[in-house]
Amino acid sequence: MITLPRNTRDPVHVLGANGRIGQAVCRGLMAVGVKVIPVVRHEERYKATGLPMKPRMAEMLDHYSLSLALRDAVRVIACTPPRLTLPIIAATQSDVLLVLLGNARRYLHHADQEGLGAMEGERALLGSGRPGVMLHPTLIYGMPPPDPVRQMLRLLRSLPVLPLPGGGAAPIQPIALLDVVRCLISAVDRNWPTPAAFPIAGARPMPLVEFIRVVAEAGGVKMRPVLPIPVWMMPALSPFTVALPFLPQLSHDDLRNFAGDRSVDTRRMFTQLGINPVKLSDGLDAMLNVATAAGEPSLQRG
Repeated sequence: MITLPRNTRDPVHVLGANGRIGQAVCRGLMAVGVKVIPVVRHEERYKATGLPMKPRMAEMLDHYSLSLALRDAVRVIACTPPRLTLPIIAATQSDVLLVLLGNARRYLHHADQEGLGAMEGERALLGSGRPGVMLHPTLIYGMPPPDPVRQMLRLLRSLPVLPLPGGGAAPIQPIALLDVVRCLISAVDRNWPTPAAFPIAGARPMPLVEFIRVVAEAGGVKMRPVLPIPVWMMPALSPFTVALPFLPQLSHDDLRNFAGDRSVDTRRMFTQLGINPVKLSDGLDAMLNVATAAGEPSLQRG
């Protein structure tokens, strides 16, 4: 459930409104009575979303078109790659409230390209002195495909055993898409006198293997025996994820990071946004119930 914002008067410009998270943010804002001004690159892709608002067109790296699309902006939610923070800052007035979507991979010991992009965006926001916040979500579930839950259920149905680095002991803290949307809407409704950045995540960290067990139970799929794989071998498995069609395609960095600690501190998520994340089991049940009602074959239980 999304709490009714205090400020329903000022519209919110949503960058990347035709993306999976951007669409959810637009629908969440509409549901609580906030006017939404979508800003997108591709009009045809936007039409496919079914969102009713007329979009404004802009290229993120074209200062003129982005400035024109944001000419009257008061509040902005950017569901775009965090490395694009500087162009957004340059295209908006100094008093515009910016809520930016980062990536919790920036906290990993071996930051990949997405993590490095989030670090770059965070530095740009914090160095600008602008009012706003960058929220770094952990692994997000509950989105349209490709979703980690769909991928995991597909693996569990396809593999006789489940190869996991170190037996799946590394902590993970996935967050529901609904909670990401709730955090973004809460953030755009608050005052940020100085720029901030912090992670948002699920209710508690858990070993990767426990996450998979909860997904299997929610989906009515038998949990497979775990085959522990030495951490040093994980990057060598990347070519196999491309060659075998039933495996999700994972990069060298993806596989290496499966063995890392991906838990984060969520205290600021509660103290500064007022958001308590849903339990993983509850979030999965809600996701699977919606998919079942929609007749989505890949998420049918059992």
